[in-house]
Amino acid sequence: MIDRKLLVALFLGAACPALVPALADTPVERVRAPGALGIDPGMMDRTVKPGSDFNLFVNGTWLKTTEIPADRSSVGGFYIADHKTEGQLGELIAGILRSNAPASSDEGRIRDFYRAYLDTAAIDAAGLKPVQPDLDRFAAIRDVKSLSRVLGEQVRADVDPLNATDFQTENLFGLFVTQSLPGTAVMPYVLQGGLGMPEREYYLSDDAKMVELRSKYHAYIAQLLTDAGIADAQGKAQRIYDLELKIAEAHLTREQSEDFQHSAAEWKRADFAAKAPGIDWQAFFTGAQLANQQTFAAYHASAIPKLSALVASQPLQAWKDWLLFHQLNTNTDVLPSKLDADRFAFYGTALSGTTEQRPREKRAIAAVNGAIGDALGKLYVEKYFPAAARAEVQVMVENIKTAFAKRVEAIDWMAPATKKEAIEKVRTIEVGVGYPDTWQDYSSLTIGAKTAYANRQAASKLGYRQQLAKIDKPLDRREWWMNAQLVNAVNLPVQNALNFPAAILQRPFFDPNADAAFNYGAIGAVIGHEISHSFDNNGAAFDASGKMRNWWTASDLKRFDDAGKALADQYDTYEPFPGLRVNGKLTLGENIADVAGLSASYDAYRASLKGREAPVIDGFTGDQRFFIAYGQSWATKMREAALRARIATDGHAPGQYRVLTVRNLDAWYNAFDVKPGDALYLSPEKRVRIW
Repeated sequence: MIDRKLLVALFLGAACPALVPALADTPVERVRAPGALGIDPGMMDRTVKPGSDFNLFVNGTWLKTTEIPADRSSVGGFYIADHKTEGQLGELIAGILRSNAPASSDEGRIRDFYRAYLDTAAIDAAGLKPVQPDLDRFAAIRDVKSLSRVLGEQVRADVDPLNATDFQTENLFGLFVTQSLPGTAVMPYVLQGGLGMPEREYYLSDDAKMVELRSKYHAYIAQLLTDAGIADAQGKAQRIYDLELKIAEAHLTREQSEDFQHSAAEWKRADFAAKAPGIDWQAFFTGAQLANQQTFAAYHASAIPKLSALVASQPLQAWKDWLLFHQLNTNTDVLPSKLDADRFAFYGTALSGTTEQRPREKRAIAAVNGAIGDALGKLYVEKYFPAAARAEVQVMVENIKTAFAKRVEAIDWMAPATKKEAIEKVRTIEVGVGYPDTWQDYSSLTIGAKTAYANRQAASKLGYRQQLAKIDKPLDRREWWMNAQLVNAVNLPVQNALNFPAAILQRPFFDPNADAAFNYGAIGAVIGHEISHSFDNNGAAFDASGKMRNWWTASDLKRFDDAGKALADQYDTYEPFPGLRVNGKLTLGENIADVAGLSASYDAYRASLKGREAPVIDGFTGDQRFFIAYGQSWATKMREAALRARIATDGHAPGQYRVLTVRNLDAWYNAFDVKPGDALYLSPEKRVRIW
């Protein structure tokens, strides 16, 4: 597969919820707490000392009483907002279904896409007929040249990694279009891809759980092909799995992939044939509609030659089988129901521990979001996102940017030149709140009310053309990478920009009726987190213009790296299961953003009081409400399989450990009278202070 989490880490900075599934209906209603207090005392377990386990203190009752629904692998604070948003989108679509909007309008496209997706009777009746032209393309492959052309035809630019509802994998090479790391031009990045499981370690690790998953994946390939009526399903499954094992061996490790400094290679067109022989690059780029493109960002420069060599060295039949499987695997939700059920049994249950598929109506909303999300997003903000909320959050953004700049100015070990660069970077961050200035144009997209598979392909191809159209154009620093109706937020280091979609600007993150302590502790920490990604271990490599450039003195960089190592060591101690620990290095960027972002938001909160103390509300001081709001926003409960997968592959630490970011802020100790001897106590010199 094309690693979507990696795309997030590389080009989209990082996102808040890390793809945690939605919260169940009942807990959502429990958590809501209107009024000035903001925080929900009902979630708390006040028998637990804050210094013993802050997560249990702020979320303990919620953890005891909340059940993970059968169709979820986890529940959590971020998707309290998602649940409400999903209901609002359902209401919007219900209204559209009753309308007489023409098929050529955005409302008509939403209506027909949604109807086609829901019409499982028509999907089942069509069988494999919709996908047959694609399968015929694969069957017609006769040599490496024709294989290369088809591999190019399969390429899609990843437009919205954060909006993926599950793993998507149809490309040997991924494509992503933005400014190159050295900042020379907007160009296509070539990335490693081709795996059906999340990443290489699923194929190569000796861990018993990974070995078990490999067996289940092999069985899934055979089952899917069998249920699709494909001849020699067992033989094909073996060839497909063997090929993917070789692809995994060719991949860079996640740690190597996240090393920006060694990934800035730019290749000319001729370099591909010279440095990566095997595939017919002329045929590949022609198939990918890049026949005239002369410069590429070869992000995985050491993996590209190995993957290319496999195209020529592995049996042609194995590649044809692989293409067939992945075309089915990527589109099971718009193919016969049995295939959809087969996929869920592996990706939903085996990989994530979920025992029940989501209702088709809710999956249809997600499918609309993924295919024509801007059309739905425009309607969403018009109805549900008040201008006053946007304005208030914009003020908070400016306050937190100011607080962050002041923190930089106060650093005593940083050279003046480095400070100047850092302050200029934070000053010029382009912040989008709510929705983009320009919405996507879908006027060329034709959607049918009975053609679910064709609709998916048409929307995907349009998205690809829109991304290719950006090549060699000036970088648009205001470009959005997620839908307005997505509960998330993101830092865009190449653009030096942030996106805060409308859907995250609601409870449990933002409440216009709550006091400043709640809003700064919740959405303020999210804002601070995303600003801080511009200065984490990856973001700090980029300057104010989005170019990867070293603007640090050697001594400053060493101090920064030393602080990062201390934070990584802190997270290495968290052990959810015996022998399985959080990877402090893998999660370092997120953890730096949490510490720095929470610190900046706290400073902005205190500044908003203008020297006064906040009132005590229901027995909670302002500082206590600030930290409780932060902890409750990270309320998280996960199935074991999902938690293990998160730790193995994700750059985000699980939510229960992100709550513990507070250990590094002096103000938290004062707010809750945390003393030496308490389990979470860190002596002042061990509290990590970054930015």
